[in-house]
Amino acid sequence: MILAANAAVGVITETNAEKALEELRAYQADVATVLRNGCFSILPATELVPGDIVEVGVGCKVPADMRMVEMLSHQLRVDQAILTGESCSVAKELDSTSAMNAVYQDKTNILFSGTVVVAGRARAVVIGVGSNTAMGSIRDAMLRTEDEATPLKKKLDEFGTFLAKVIAGICILVWVVNIGHFRDPSHGGFLRGAIHYFKVAVALAVAAIPEGLPAVVTTCLALGTKRMARLNAIVRSLPSVETLGCTTVICSDKTGTLTTNMMSVSKVCVVRSVHQRPITDEYSISGTTFAPDGFIYDASENQLEFPPQSPCLLHIAMCSALCNESTLQYNPDKKSYEKIGESTEVALRVLVEKVGLPGFDSMPSALNMLTKHERASYCNHYWENQFRKISVLDFSRDRKMMSVLCSRKQQEIMFSKGAPESVMARCTHILCNDDGSSVPLTMDIRNELEARFQSFAGKDTLRCLALALKRMPEGQQSLSYADEANLTFIGLVGMLDPPRDEVHSAIHSCMSAGIRVIVVTGDNKSTAESLCRQIGAFEHLDDFTGYSYTASEFEGLPPLERANALRRMVLFSRVEPSHKKMLVEALQSHNEVVAMTGDGVNDAPALKKADIGIAMGSGTAVAKSASDMVLADDNFATIVAAVAEGRAIYNNTKQFIRYMISSNIGEVVCIFVAAVLGMPDTLVPVQLLWVNLVTDGLPATAIGFNKPDGNIMAVKPRKVNEAVVSGWLFFRYLVIGAYVGLATIAGFVWWFVYSEDGPRLPYSELINFDSCSTRQTSYPCSIFEDRHPSTVSMTVLVVVEMFNALNNLSENQSLLVIHPWSNLWLVGSIILTMLLHVAVLYTEPLSALFSVSPLTLAEWKVVLYLSFPVILIDEVLKFFSRRPRGMFSNGRFFFKL
Repeated sequence: MILAANAAVGVITETNAEKALEELRAYQADVATVLRNGCFSILPATELVPGDIVEVGVGCKVPADMRMVEMLSHQLRVDQAILTGESCSVAKELDSTSAMNAVYQDKTNILFSGTVVVAGRARAVVIGVGSNTAMGSIRDAMLRTEDEATPLKKKLDEFGTFLAKVIAGICILVWVVNIGHFRDPSHGGFLRGAIHYFKVAVALAVAAIPEGLPAVVTTCLALGTKRMARLNAIVRSLPSVETLGCTTVICSDKTGTLTTNMMSVSKVCVVRSVHQRPITDEYSISGTTFAPDGFIYDASENQLEFPPQSPCLLHIAMCSALCNESTLQYNPDKKSYEKIGESTEVALRVLVEKVGLPGFDSMPSALNMLTKHERASYCNHYWENQFRKISVLDFSRDRKMMSVLCSRKQQEIMFSKGAPESVMARCTHILCNDDGSSVPLTMDIRNELEARFQSFAGKDTLRCLALALKRMPEGQQSLSYADEANLTFIGLVGMLDPPRDEVHSAIHSCMSAGIRVIVVTGDNKSTAESLCRQIGAFEHLDDFTGYSYTASEFEGLPPLERANALRRMVLFSRVEPSHKKMLVEALQSHNEVVAMTGDGVNDAPALKKADIGIAMGSGTAVAKSASDMVLADDNFATIVAAVAEGRAIYNNTKQFIRYMISSNIGEVVCIFVAAVLGMPDTLVPVQLLWVNLVTDGLPATAIGFNKPDGNIMAVKPRKVNEAVVSGWLFFRYLVIGAYVGLATIAGFVWWFVYSEDGPRLPYSELINFDSCSTRQTSYPCSIFEDRHPSTVSMTVLVVVEMFNALNNLSENQSLLVIHPWSNLWLVGSIILTMLLHVAVLYTEPLSALFSVSPLTLAEWKVVLYLSFPVILIDEVLKFFSRRPRGMFSNGRFFFKL
């Protein structure tokens, strides 16, 4: 059954790998508009060859890697998030890049296979198809990546190899020691004697091998995955649960994991008045998602009760609602607000909802009475109904702005938004927030606004947009570029992809737990550094030199400096897929256990290479297939909670492995000592299998439910090469195992020598049983085939193991501190195990199968007397373990397993 289960796991793993490669094909375009025989025709994308001229437009999936040769619209924007992880679409251009060591983000004249055109039309020449594309290189990287064995699996493999050698040695030793007994008359010949002692050696092997261990480990890890699922961490690979416990570095994607991946306006700057200082007013806006929930605060951090009463905020809301091509809607299935269109435009939509509507004092409370579906765009729809859109001037790269002509009550107004430097250069007037008047834009005011813009964009690393308006001649029905002059400046808005609220405390938890967090992003360095400062990754650091690197900077370092950089790195920016995998490999070469997060197709090779690959629930199917764990809520804090759970699972796994090892040591001592002393078989192989698989297996599984220590995230990660059982602990389990074995033999001897229901033989007769048939005795030789003594031995072994299971509620804490009822699963498993054992003893077909017979009350009393002392012995050993700097605490002189 175990072999069949292992084979099934292997097949499923292989299927998952193939599935990941299959899902890559979903990102390949099916058809392409290509120039053939002098005209454009639609052909299967698989027929493209380098040199083909292809035309792409809005909604088109790029069919191959191509270089831009002709622009057919004002601009071409491409969403290449699946490849680079950039949160916003990228403007493409005809000019080649001048960057040295250019990464995908720098190649603005290249269209990458599998990315999607979101605006404009263009023509491009094919430069790479199939495996020679950026997407193809990801496939090749996934094929080359081999799965690493987890730390626990390595340790269990080492333990298995060691155990096999020891068992083989002991079995051969027992067989060789008894060569002199092969000719004993009781065996009926040399060959039969050899076979008899071979059976003893087999029994010894059965005793030493913990047959139930693989099943128990799998069960414990499976139970751990169930608990993790409640934390929104869906585990795809069972062994990875344990690996989380020794993670030393978390390489976290920035967009969507540390941030909400929901662009939101965080600051607004308007001109208050030209007659008094300060000239400008600054507002901050709360709320970090697309939900229209949040408040507006002034510079003194006082909340504005009615934001529409401020003329500038009112006009900013109008402009943001009308000069906008995006949509904000509520998804009842996901219970979240979703965007359609550019993130920056959706952020403006959300700002409109936070500002609210004029003329109704109760408006803020009235808006809250709407359903979430109605609330999503209620204020936006109000302005769209108030104004009629007449004409639109789309965004272009040279103007860096867009404008829309609207009409309301026979009055035409043009609203504009765009890059601050472009819009402000076209402004001649400003709207004052004090009285709503329009006054000329002086050089002093322009300098003040420039300073505010530099502060927003530089220090705060906000993405800034300037908003403006212009009254147009009555009856105008169209717009031209010439109309975008003599504008009236309304305000400056600064937006960002905000950090998640819980990330700061999660980063702090990682630091306390000795786990280093490296932020990995495709974004530019200054934006990423600003985020790191906000989330506490750069805590206590004023100078980021040596802690923040771009991919090209890191690649340019000499080997020694690169090694130092790996030890200190906090931020890795401007990366492409190959850099993520390179980072994982470099960290692993320094004996780090690496968890890597990702969501795009570009992340798949790094996710597969990392010790723990963590994909986002909202990510691509390829990333999920290549990962070990999926975060249902895309939240970094969930990773930290999963690490804590992983540590608890490992601690419990360690406890039940130790429990099973001590049990097996006891069985080995029992068989070995009985064979050396020349006693009859105390236990037959089928009885040992019953103990190993069932009576040991149930409590061992229940130990997996032990409660985690309170300080589990206050200690450093365990070392990868840390032994499961070592030093003083190994000595402890040798002592416990020796007692288990000796108690089992004692039960066997008691029945023959002292039991009222037994033959009451002298001890010398018992150890010379094999010569019984050649001597004159006062008892029949068939007494040595009675099932009672092995029944007593087997029951002692089972009961002593139940008491020993209670010892494993904690590694060092006394049972007086951690009571048995702290793990009711363990108490329940002990009761169930004893009921099963009683069923074996007292049910006829089972008792014959296991060569046992019912026990009397007197025999049960002896079983308890022999079993209970194991608790007292372990309590003494735990006492020495708890002694600070105790002579036994470091285990320096003991064998390491």
